[in-house]
Amino acid sequence: MVKVVGIKFKTGGKLYYFSPKEGEKYERNTPVVVETAKGLEYAWVVFPEKEIDESEIVSPLKQILRIATQKDSEFYASCLEKKPQAMKLCKEKIIQHGLEMKLVDCEYAFDGSKIVFFFTAATRIDFRELVKDLASTFKNRIELRQVGTRDETKYLGGIAPCGRVCCCAGNMPEFKKVSIKMAKTQGLSLNPGKISGICGRLMCCLSYESDYYADAYKQMPKIGAEVTTPDGKSIVVSVNMLKMQIKTKMDDKNGGWIYKDYDVQDVKFKKSNQPEQENEENEENEEE
Repeated sequence: MVKVVGIKFKTGGKLYYFSPKEGEKYERNTPVVVETAKGLEYAWVVFPEKEIDESEIVSPLKQILRIATQKDSEFYASCLEKKPQAMKLCKEKIIQHGLEMKLVDCEYAFDGSKIVFFFTAATRIDFRELVKDLASTFKNRIELRQVGTRDETKYLGGIAPCGRVCCCAGNMPEFKKVSIKMAKTQGLSLNPGKISGICGRLMCCLSYESDYYADAYKQMPKIGAEVTTPDGKSIVVSVNMLKMQIKTKMDDKNGGWIYKDYDVQDVKFKKSNQPEQENEENEENEEE
């Protein structure tokens, strides 16, 4: 077992483990200063000191440098205050250079060593002249990083079709793979407008209950299949994988149909052991 403190660098971001500094006590939301591959960074405690198994960490575990001082917090606040002006100037420079790119966000390094601008673009962009212009304007080292459309939504945030804050911006530390087959398995409409988020890609929430629906799907007959019910042979009209029920129709011998619901365990049908061969569109969350 090893003692760790969980921290995050931004709301909805990924959780990282750091070793507590001897003599310091941490509480939830305590600001701290840590050292990462990017240099010094300002972060917040998600959960105080606790013990976890060594298999859950990536060694070597870095130590928290210190609880943030008032000076640290004031400097971090000043970086946030400069961000809108930096974004405005960068957008103006992008227009001046005639580059087909969309500025998404920017970050000031906590140690003041550089400014990082994040952007999206349909193709690769030659931004060398832009970097030189920005470096001359800000008198600092400049980095430009191209990100994907999902990352853009994560940075900017927004309200999803469900009426809540987008998962990627609020509670999803890492993107998960989603595919058209997930929507099909869950019985959702395959209309792109109904299963796509504001980023234009498949909604991240399709993956939340995917395992349950994948298992339930295997236990249900297909729509249109013939099944044996307690009342005789019937045709499956629809399935309800939450209630594990099916709706069937049976010929009433008078030219009409009799519709009835059954629990899937009360009907008999031939289960196929052959996996479906489908053309899946895997939406991989890779940084472009």
